[in-house]
Amino acid sequence: MKPTLTLNPPTMSTESIAPPTRLASADVYRGFVMFLMMAEVLRLCTVAETMPGSAVWAFLCYHQSHVEWQGCALHDLIQPSFTFLVGVVLPFSLAARRGTGAKPVRETRATPNASTEGIEWPLFRRALRRSLVLVVLGIFLRSLHSEQTNFTFEDTLTQIGLGYPFLFLLGYAPPKGQWVALAVILVGYWLAFALFPLPEGFNYKAVDVPADWPHHTTGFAAHWTKNSNLAWAFDTWFLNLFPREKTFLFNGGGYATLSFIPTLATMVLGLQAGNWLRRPLTHQQKLRGFAVLGLAGLLLGWLLDATGICPNVKRIWTPAWVLFSGGWCALLLALFYAVVDVWRVQKSFFIWKVIGMNSIAAYVLADTLTGFWSRSLHTHLGQGYDQVFGEAYAPVVNGFFVLAIEILILYTLYRQRIFIRI
Repeated sequence: MKPTLTLNPPTMSTESIAPPTRLASADVYRGFVMFLMMAEVLRLCTVAETMPGSAVWAFLCYHQSHVEWQGCALHDLIQPSFTFLVGVVLPFSLAARRGTGAKPVRETRATPNASTEGIEWPLFRRALRRSLVLVVLGIFLRSLHSEQTNFTFEDTLTQIGLGYPFLFLLGYAPPKGQWVALAVILVGYWLAFALFPLPEGFNYKAVDVPADWPHHTTGFAAHWTKNSNLAWAFDTWFLNLFPREKTFLFNGGGYATLSFIPTLATMVLGLQAGNWLRRPLTHQQKLRGFAVLGLAGLLLGWLLDATGICPNVKRIWTPAWVLFSGGWCALLLALFYAVVDVWRVQKSFFIWKVIGMNSIAAYVLADTLTGFWSRSLHTHLGQGYDQVFGEAYAPVVNGFFVLAIEILILYTLYRQRIFIRI
């Protein structure tokens, strides 16, 4: 069955409409961020290294890489966007399972958000199973090149899996209760780091952080320094409870298990966005709400970082990062909602929709088969097939064909109506 796509003239209705059971803009937004992840195979930084004087390639490389510590590049928004969208779609998912997907949420004191019957435990048990699968899949993917199971919990899927049961329960709370939970998570997590002893006289060489590393923080912000903070200390205990090839001493990127707690906060922001989308509001009201949320998040995150109260660090998912990245996520959701769901411009984003509707398959493809496709292309097309534009551009040419193969697989699944769900 061929998908039916529409392209209507851009209009902005002022009428309140009942929300659909599936949010097309969420699929397209998810597909966009998954495309960014899959596009890592283009290896833009490798090309940039061969052209040190090119500002264009330096720009492309920067935004296809994660910043070393503080700050934000486009690539750093992939994980928070994916996480944020988990929260966005939860109200729609719960409503669809109750058979009320077409009914807008009306906030009242008695039934502000969820079912009048309270938590539906069969659905919660399903949420627990989903969480377990996400955690196991994340560990599996991180163990592909290990001699034994690599018990690590900072993978995107694992982080979402650890926090998802709590998100599900919060889905039954009134919006005000969800805001309170968000504040408790952010303030509590910030306070836990702030109370952890400062790394004075710390042996950074032992945790693979050079003494002259340019991203060392000083003063109060030093509570969030790489591999010398609360989350690092927790992992030196927790991860060594599992069988390991060698004792865990540090994570090379500074990533940590405890980041699932503020990751939950990002999902709660998405949950609030999903609630907002399901309310009987006009399109303009919804978009204004996203604009306010987005700009407020950006401003608060920037202020916390600029004043040294809390650095903006994605790798340990600081509270400042939750607010800053959440602001970007809200603005991006507003953009996709306006274009895809309000103006009905959908054909132009068909590929992103294909990817977004099979995001787990896209994630696994990008993590497991990229090397296989690359080797196969060289085997069958010749070792130098990708040098048609010169050796410098070989990574982009090879990556383009690998990316095309992966998208073709996802398109085939889409045409056959095969969607991998967890």
